[in-house]
Amino acid sequence: MARERIINADAQNPDEDRYDLALRPQSLDECIGQEKLRQKLKIALTAAQQRSEPMEHTLLHGPPGLGKTTIAHVIAHEMNANLKTSSGPALTRPGDLMGILTNLQHGDVLFIDEIHRLPAIVEEFIYPAMEDFKVDFTVDSGMHAKTINIPLKPFTLIGATTRAGLITAPLRSRFGIQHHLEFWSRQDLQQCLRRSARLLKIDCDDESLRQISLCSRGTPRIANRLLRRVRDYAQVHGDGSVTPPLTQAAMRIEEIDQLGLDNLDRSYLISLIKTYNGGPAGVEALSATLGEERDTLEDIVEPYLLQIGFVARTRQGRIATDDAYRHLNIEPPLDDSPRRHAILEQNDQQTLF
Repeated sequence: MARERIINADAQNPDEDRYDLALRPQSLDECIGQEKLRQKLKIALTAAQQRSEPMEHTLLHGPPGLGKTTIAHVIAHEMNANLKTSSGPALTRPGDLMGILTNLQHGDVLFIDEIHRLPAIVEEFIYPAMEDFKVDFTVDSGMHAKTINIPLKPFTLIGATTRAGLITAPLRSRFGIQHHLEFWSRQDLQQCLRRSARLLKIDCDDESLRQISLCSRGTPRIANRLLRRVRDYAQVHGDGSVTPPLTQAAMRIEEIDQLGLDNLDRSYLISLIKTYNGGPAGVEALSATLGEERDTLEDIVEPYLLQIGFVARTRQGRIATDDAYRHLNIEPPLDDSPRRHAILEQNDQQTLF
């Protein structure tokens, strides 16, 4: 059974979705972070409104929790259009999509989350809908089969995915706007938290917001989740006002350190450093040592450790960097260690290419 992690960027329960919906901005002007995407969307939206046309189909990809669904809602609101939502796993056959497409009105926005998981038969069905706003629907089968050409009203398709590499080239080419969402800066997260605290009526000072932003792993969903946990702690152990000491105490209970690492992250690093002498070590060996699935390490643990430079991937395996040693208050190895030679070799290969 997978352990629940408060710093997991995936949505964890319906209550969290309800909170996220309440905190979601309604317009581009209210949005925080993703400055390049906001500029791109502002131009596309303004041009589409001037031509009285739907906006171009848009593909958003990047790690979970960065605001892909929020952006879809903002686009629909800016276009004064209705938003219909679905997901790749829910659309198993063309008929599932047919009912949605034929009910769309002019300019409506269709949002498909995890679009890389669309079955091939559904993906091919959606191509003419995206290009020509029509679909060919086959009724009956065998010698009695016939194809009905059904026109659709012009709409905007917004696809979201955390695995952009799994999207087929034909589907990708049909999106006019494609953008990779980056992790948020500490300043943007702090601004997001300030807005969330105001909407949730939480009395919170700037230093507390800064501390929460540092623990949020560059992800607004995690930041808002931590803010609610700190609020609960301040309500039970204080007068309801969030202060730096209460924030630190709440983070200690959640076992999250000042860089947003939890027990699983630290166990990964400690195992790599102490069991495998800092590496190189294969992910299968680490998985067996920690008792965790390989996919958990590769998809949940390692991305953030790679992002902050605590782990390096080499051809020989994973290696703990000096920053990881220092964070855990462990003396880094000598410069002539096998681990150091592996890092240097990896850097030389990157330089050559």
